[in-house]
This record gives sequence, C-alpha cells and structure tokens, in this order.
Amino acid sequence: MTAISIADLVYTYPSGVTALNGVNLEIASGERVAIIGQNGAGKTTLSRHLNGIYTPSSGTIRIGGEDTAGRGIAQLSAHVGYVFQNPADQLFAKTVRADVEFGPRNLGKSEEEAHRLADTAMAATGIAEHAEHHPYHLSPAERKRVALASVLAMDTPVIVLDEPTTGQDHAAVTQIARIIGELHERGTTVLAVSHDMDFVAENFDRVVVMAQGRVIADGTADVVFTQAEKLAQARVEPPQMLRLAADLGWDNPVTTVDGFLGELREHVPDA
Repeated sequence: MTAISIADLVYTYPSGVTALNGVNLEIASGERVAIIGQNGAGKTTLSRHLNGIYTPSSGTIRIGGEDTAGRGIAQLSAHVGYVFQNPADQLFAKTVRADVEFGPRNLGKSEEEAHRLADTAMAATGIAEHAEHHPYHLSPAERKRVALASVLAMDTPVIVLDEPTTGQDHAAVTQIARIIGELHERGTTVLAVSHDMDFVAENFDRVVVMAQGRVIADGTADVVFTQAEKLAQARVEPPQMLRLAADLGWDNPVTTVDGFLGELREHVPDA
C-alpha cells in the first residue's frame, strides 16, 4: 500500500523563489525514508507539504490514497505527525505532560487514552521524569525529545522527523534510532530530513537525494552513497564507514558499522 504519493509537485514562495520544481515520489507504507541534500535543496519544504503547512503551487499529494487538496493541518495531523527541527515551533504548554497529551486529545482521544499514549511516548523518549516540568526549563536536547514524544503520542500512520539528531548526544541518538526501529516494526511510515549521513545509513532503508528542488537520486543507502557525482551535486559527504572502506582500498561499499565489521573479518579473518 502507498502511504505517500507525490506527483509533479511545484512550490513557489511568495518571494518568487521556486523551492520545489517537479518532485515525484512514491513511499510505501512502513518504509523508512531519509531525504538528504544541502540547505536550500527543498527537503524541509517538501516535508512540510505532507501535513498541510505548505500547499502545492501545482501538482498533487496523496496521503493514504487521499488527495490533500482542500485539507488543512488539523485534518492531516490525524495521518501525519511532524516533529519540527526547532522545538520552539511546536511546544507551548506549561508542562511536558500537557504538551504531549495535546495531540491525542486534539484527535478526539479520551482522557484515559490520551494519558496512556502520553505515558508511553514519554517513557520511549526518556523524558517521563520531567512530565510535570515546564518544557522551557529543560535543556534544548530534552525539549527536542519532548517534541518527539508529543508526536509519538498521536500514533499517526506517518511520522516526519526534521533533523532528529541535531543537538543530541550519543545516548539520545541511540534512543531515537531505537524508536525508529520500533515504529518500523509496527508498520509506521517514517520520513526523515537529515544532514547526519551516518545516522541515515544505519537507520533508513531508502535514501532520497535532493538538489535545487528536484530529486536527483533515490535508492538504498549502499546504492545512493556510492553515486559520487550525485552526492557532489547535492553537496553531501558519504557516511564515515564508506569513506574509511575506500581509504583502505576495499572494493565492496559498506555504509554501516556492522557492514564494516563484516567486511573487516573478510580481510582480516582473526579480527
């Protein structure tokens, strides 16, 4: 089943700048897809069309088979949860719990169900101990996880993560990776905009490369990250493991730590 279908999408800002110039993309239900490219490539502009923040200048977007034309943010939020890069764009309540419960309540969940969903989301993101604290009394990294919890609590079939690892330490990044894995196991479609190529390679089945408002490459990490000309056009570097393998003169491309260790054992059997 197709979760997201984008056809001939064009978006021009009021300033006259065309940010998206004929994007076509099909994303199946349950896929983990990362969108990469330099700043200004159109990544965030594209992702913000999925929950109605932006509406197309031309072209069509279908979520779960339904055309998004004429449907506002309130309607689309039941289908697409969006975690902003900057938590200040998302958090507004006086306590963490109130922020996390707002989404499910707004979707018509009962008080008991909203409470349960919030507890589960806060536990998953490691911020349960801060449930009664004001979000802006927390660190920027913790606020980012509150924003993630507020979207997880909505239990939407599609989740969009805008730069999920920015400002997070290794433990938090590992936690976010685990959450993405659990969402995938539940059949949730996860779409991420990211500049963290190592995180992308480790956690996403598919990588979409954008440049100048267009999709210029699309495939698995092993395929996309070996397309040097496309990466140069998008001004992104391949993951560290791929660069290290190349420096060692290995023929097989590896993009993850597990892949690197497996290849290392082939070259050094006693490693």
